[in-house]
Amino acid sequence: QVQLVESGGGLVQPGGSLRLSCAAFGNIQRISEMHWYRQGPGMQREWVASMTSGGSTNYADFAKGRFAISGGNPEKSGYLQMNSLKPEDTAVYSCNVQGIEYSGHYRPFNSWGQGTQVTVSS
Repeated sequence: QVQLVESGGGLVQPGGSLRLSCAAFGNIQRISEMHWYRQGPGMQREWVASMTSGGSTNYADFAKGRFAISGGNPEKSGYLQMNSLKPEDTAVYSCNVQGIEYSGHYRPFNSWGQGTQVTVSS
């Protein structure tokens, strides 16, 4: 099965930047879309950003102008660049990747990583 591993989180001051990585492992034939979500303490999971295989991107209102999602099918990895971070950005950020895998037969996959902690505090 396809496994995802996020990295790049940590403690950063307000106004600072972080670049999160989402690495995918497995017999991946094609990645069709990638999404980033976040969940703060005691909060419901919310959508952050998305990218399709064609390169189209979309962002939640709070992320527009501050965050940038990137990635590609060949590299089988994705990124979330976060700038001008605010305390309310504190959350566990998780990557969701969907596509096609092949291990004797073709089948779709929809995988989640364990998440990486982002803490914005002075």
